[in-house]
Amino acid sequence: MRVRTKICGITSIEDGLAAAAAGCDAVGLNFVPSSPRYLSAEAARDIAEALPPLVTRVGVFVDAAPGEVEGVLAAVPLDLLQFNGREDAAACGGFGLPYVKAEGVRTGFCIEGLEDAYPTARGFLLDTYDPVARGGTGRVFDWSLWPTSSRRPLLLAGGLTPDNVGAAIRRLGPYGVDVSSGVEGGVKGVKSEAKVRAFVAEVQRAALQ
Repeated sequence: MRVRTKICGITSIEDGLAAAAAGCDAVGLNFVPSSPRYLSAEAARDIAEALPPLVTRVGVFVDAAPGEVEGVLAAVPLDLLQFNGREDAAACGGFGLPYVKAEGVRTGFCIEGLEDAYPTARGFLLDTYDPVARGGTGRVFDWSLWPTSSRRPLLLAGGLTPDNVGAAIRRLGPYGVDVSSGVEGGVKGVKSEAKVRAFVAEVQRAALQ
């Protein structure tokens, strides 16, 4: 089965085009003001409009007010929403676009409870739990807590790099993988084209094994 790849935290047209050229399936545009990868609606629109067809444009939000999300949607052509905060199902599903819900994984994590709480989610992005940060920690969580079954697609995030993503796919079999800091160079928010290409190549290689 082919494993989908999302390159998150894209902050420039150049990085977005490089990710698309490497073969990613989706790019994440971050609308969280506290994030070093935050984008204004105007900057995100320019990136989204520059991307080639068949690359999914994902808007990432954390506990944003409905008016903030609506303002972004009025300006930016997004295909999918990702909610990383404490939003409930009604808040996530109220914008006329499909969504995925991100959740931090820790001891006691229950995929069935998450599925019941978000019946309209298209899938779930499982990331490293942090009581403060909502994603983007760059840390791997305990993969032994990965659900062995799910009624909906699961995406793996948290500390992935070109060096460990192949092992993660072979062990866990996720529907997709999500990376941000793991394909950056020395500056947060600036992607390394070489690392992006290496990451996508490792995903594709592992999916065939």
